Amino acid sequence: MSRWAMLALMGVLAGCNAREPARDNATVENKSILAEDDGLANNSAAEAPKSILRPEVVPDEPEKPELKPVDLVVPFGAAGLKLDDGGRKLLDELLTNPTTAAGGAITISGHTDTRGNDRDNLVSSRKRAEAVRDYLLSRGVPAERMTVIAFGETRALVPNAKADGSDDPEGRAKNRRVEVQVALPASAETSTAAPDNGTAEALAADSKTQQ
Repeated sequence: MSRWAMLALMGVLAGCNAREPARDNATVENKSILAEDDGLANNSAAEAPKSILRPEVVPDEPEKPELKPVDLVVPFGAAGLKLDDGGRKLLDELLTNPTTAAGGAITISGHTDTRGNDRDNLVSSRKRAEAVRDYLLSRGVPAERMTVIAFGETRALVPNAKADGSDDPEGRAKNRRVEVQVALPASAETSTAAPDNGTAEALAADSKTQQ
């Protein structure tokens, strides 16, 4: 082989060797890019929420029951001055009423029939009302919420005698009773109260302006 041929061959070999590092560098760079892409993908998977529920969505609160004043009649027909099982059951149901639970004032009115004298009937009506009050106290109702009133025979629920003037035992039994009234709490009464004079005058002025 001539000298010039040897030199040409050595030049070709040197060129091949010079290009190899460039190819290796390109391969390393491509691998680095792929690794970076894989890292982003892994991070995205790690940061992805595990639940499709939106935490910013707050469930609606259950609607509060509408409060209304409560009127309850507790009979004392056959029990005299003491609560019987039927009366206690009625009072237990009263305690579960939303208006009672809301904390409004409780008025307890005692009543009798017309048999006996007025003074004795007044005492009996108070004892019946106090029996109801004491039972509610035993069930956790604060004493300051309750007011006891004795009416005696003055507020009969039904006539104590029949139309011909004869005695009516069933009518008298219905009059031996205690009435329990539970009022709305102060907050509920305020929200349903009529507007004051200033508000009413403002509404009237606005109505005239629109006309």
